[in-house]
Amino acid sequence: MKPPILDPRLQERLSEAERRFEALDVELISPEVLRSPERLRKLGRERSRLEEIVGIGRELRQAIQELEGAVELLKDSTDEELQVLAEEECACLKQRIEKLLLGLREVLVPRDPLSDRAAVVEIRAGTGGDEAGLFAADLMRMYRRLAERRGWSIELISHSEGIPGSIKAVIFTVRGQGVYGSLRYESGVHRVQRVPETESQGRIHTSAATVAVLPEAEEVDLQLDPNDLRIDVFRSSGPGGQSVNTTDSAVRITHIPTGLVVSCQDEKSQHKNKAKGLKVLRSRLLDRMVAEQEATRARARRIQVGTGDRSAKIRTYNFPQSRVTDHRIGLTLHRLDEILDGDLDEIISSLRLTEEQERLEESETGA
Repeated sequence: MKPPILDPRLQERLSEAERRFEALDVELISPEVLRSPERLRKLGRERSRLEEIVGIGRELRQAIQELEGAVELLKDSTDEELQVLAEEECACLKQRIEKLLLGLREVLVPRDPLSDRAAVVEIRAGTGGDEAGLFAADLMRMYRRLAERRGWSIELISHSEGIPGSIKAVIFTVRGQGVYGSLRYESGVHRVQRVPETESQGRIHTSAATVAVLPEAEEVDLQLDPNDLRIDVFRSSGPGGQSVNTTDSAVRITHIPTGLVVSCQDEKSQHKNKAKGLKVLRSRLLDRMVAEQEATRARARRIQVGTGDRSAKIRTYNFPQSRVTDHRIGLTLHRLDEILDGDLDEIISSLRLTEEQERLEESETGA
């Protein structure tokens, strides 16, 4: 039995992390850093992340060293009882090493700096008429239930209804720990296959809704030049009481350089509608900026996440078979009701693991 040899690329990245960790310990006690609270926080966060990597690295090296000793004992000993004990120890140590290697790979994956941001979610009914609007409402409820499960909060920004119980378009912000890092995988076209309530002959119809998940942008991310904006005000339409149609409270903001347009009319105050509209506009511009960076890096990942491509069909919800299929990773689950009730954990974790593995492979090959 040969003891495992640490992958040279993994070894090098671990050594780099250890060197940086030692350098940070020196830097953090320097007078220059101690005088700057902002820099102190930044370096403290970096040290905290590296501490986990260094800790796993130490355990891994210790386990490999112990396995080498057990292998030597197994090779040199002639005592059968001692050999049995050595074989058992080798098996346990190999299992522990595999677990530590998996953990090391996970913490070495470059972290998405936007993963802890709040998310701006846009759901729009697509092909399928009224049935598409009803499905859009189902998706809205699914994300509400997911937020409840995870202790997130939802703030409605804009809402446009179709027939009773349906949604033409809705925009809302989700806040909480790790929100964008989880919801970013929902961007794309969601397709539903079911028999509509209005279908008298029991035929299955296919409808669709699009979901766009954008990282909430902060003012420090993007400074909007007022000269780049055209702001129009108009009277709100739809339900909302007598004052809705008597004041010009609705706002339409056009970002002239990109042609992006945002409308908001849910609030009775023009000022509040403008503030909400600017928030959505910043998020769309940040999403576009991230997409351009991804394209520049020429990532050839199978999971099209954060690329700005909303045209790809990512998931099918088949009601007759109680089946949900995520087409990006070929994952099929036969528990549609639970998923529509917000139980997306298995889907999200599977997508995240696949993406992290691809990102790690990229970083190891220098892509």
